[in-house]
Parts: sequence; structure tokens; C-alpha cells
Amino acid sequence: MMKTRFTEAFGVEHPIIQGGMQWVGRAELVSAVANAGALGCLTALTQPTPEDLSKEIGRVRDMTDKPFAVNFTILPTLKPIPYDEYMDAIVQSGVKIVETAGNNPKAHMPKLKEAGIKVIHKCTSVRHAITAQKIGVDAISIDGFECAGHPGEDDTPGLILIPKAADKIDIPIIASGGFADGRGLAAAIALGADGINMGTRFMATQEAPVHETIKQKIVSADELQTTLIFRTLRNTTRMFSNEVSKKIIEMEAEGKGIDEIGPIASGLKGKLVYETGDENAGVWSAGMCIGLINDIPTVKELVERIVNDAETIINERFRRIVA
Repeated sequence: MMKTRFTEAFGVEHPIIQGGMQWVGRAELVSAVANAGALGCLTALTQPTPEDLSKEIGRVRDMTDKPFAVNFTILPTLKPIPYDEYMDAIVQSGVKIVETAGNNPKAHMPKLKEAGIKVIHKCTSVRHAITAQKIGVDAISIDGFECAGHPGEDDTPGLILIPKAADKIDIPIIASGGFADGRGLAAAIALGADGINMGTRFMATQEAPVHETIKQKIVSADELQTTLIFRTLRNTTRMFSNEVSKKIIEMEAEGKGIDEIGPIASGLKGKLVYETGDENAGVWSAGMCIGLINDIPTVKELVERIVNDAETIINERFRRIVA
């Protein structure tokens, strides 16, 4: 049993978070993660309306009585999103843990704190983590350059970012980006983190709402099959390297802007990837840890394997080296 500041503060058995993933963070996966003793995150904006989010939270509760979180990501979008209404749905549902990401969550903190909700904020730099701590979040998730989705613009890998954050932050720290197995969990603990956040690794599980063809694509891929898009737009995003992401990079090199690139990079097209199994239907997120994924276990099998392997490394390999 691994006890850290994170497990004790958030009431979970294992120091592992299934981070928010657009189109993937649904009730089936979230409840499976919760039942395995880790913290699952339901992705708020996967649901088309705040009312749908309330219903999806209810579905999670029908499948687990363990703690779970809701991911609330605030990012620039082509179409306005009623963020305040989504936040009201989260608060009124009685959820007690929220993972915020993207822009500074300061405007929402009074409402979250008044409702007794613990907040984990995802950051891509130590300076943002310090700011998040100052505004009162309960934990920070520090995302290294290796991560899927938005790694920020500093290009700092986890091996530097995690211990740097540990030197500056007093609240629990979750290491994110590049984690897929017990070796990663043991390394994160050694670097000063209190747990790990995984997205891509949870996509390749039996319960993930992802087409089997895409899961197999993840298993067969290596660490070189991701790419960065939106660099010229200062909104860098790591995606699986496919025909669409390559086209977007070409358009950026030609000086095209968001008006022309946006329709090609549409999230709705990315949704089709997971539904149809067509890897080139749109862009879809994948982290560099894709090169460490070799099977499609159940969530329970994955969580237990990671924790057991990490404990073995800490109890045997570390002690043998010191001795």
C-alpha cells in the first residue's frame, strides 16, 4: 500500500489519477478507475450541455461509491462555451473533487471552496503552479513536455519540471506526462511527487470508450508517433501523428491562421476517431508514453500492476542499490 499526501488528502487508495480526456473521460472509464482505487476524472466538456453533465455524473454514481473528480478545462474555443453553467452543474451535483486545467481557475475558486470542493489544477510550468497554490488549490498536477494535449510553451520535460515544482510547492504534487507503468510511478515519487496522472495509458484499457482499432494502434505505436500542432498559434498541442496532424503542420508553415486550420482540427472530427476507428478522421491526443504501452488490460489489472511494480522497485531495487 502506497500512502502519499495525495492519497490521504483525496481519500483514494492508490496515487494514480486518470486525467480528463475529451470524448474519453466518460462514466464507464471513470467508474472503473474509481473502483480500482485510483481517481477517475469525468470530462465536463465531453458532455454537450450542462444538463448532460449532471446526468453523466449520476451515471458515475450508479457505478461506483468511490471518490471521483470532474475535469473542467478552460481553453480558447471557436464556439463560446457556457463555462459558468457547467461549473454550476458540477457544484450542484455534489461532486467533491474538481480537476481544473487551461486558464487560471481563480474566478471559479470562491464557488468551489464554498461548496467544499477540493481542487487539483493542471500546470505546465512552476510559475503557474506557484500562482495556483496562492489562489488556494489543494493540489497541482505538473505537466511535462511529454504529455498528450497541451504541454505549454516552455518545452520543459518532467525530469526537470517535477523536482523543480517539489522545491517550490507545499501542497501535493501530481506528476503528469510520460507515465504509463510502475517504473514511472516510482520515479515520480523519487522526484518529489505524490502521485501520477495518466491519460494515454488509460485509453488502452478494456473499459475506455475508444474503438478497438485505435486501442490496437496505441499498442503498436512507438514513442516517435506523436507530433506538436498549433505551435505558431501559441497553443501547442501534442497529438498522434497522422494525416490530419501533418496537414495542420503544413498549413502552419504556410502561415495559415485559426480560421482556416480550425475546421480541420475540429474536436468533433476527433470524436469520430474514437467512434469509428478511423485514425485519420481527425486529430486525436496521444502522449510520448505511447511507446511504453504494450497491452489492453482492464483498468483494475493496470492499476494493480503499476502499484505492485512501483512497490517492488522501491522495496527491492532501491534498497539493493543503497545496500
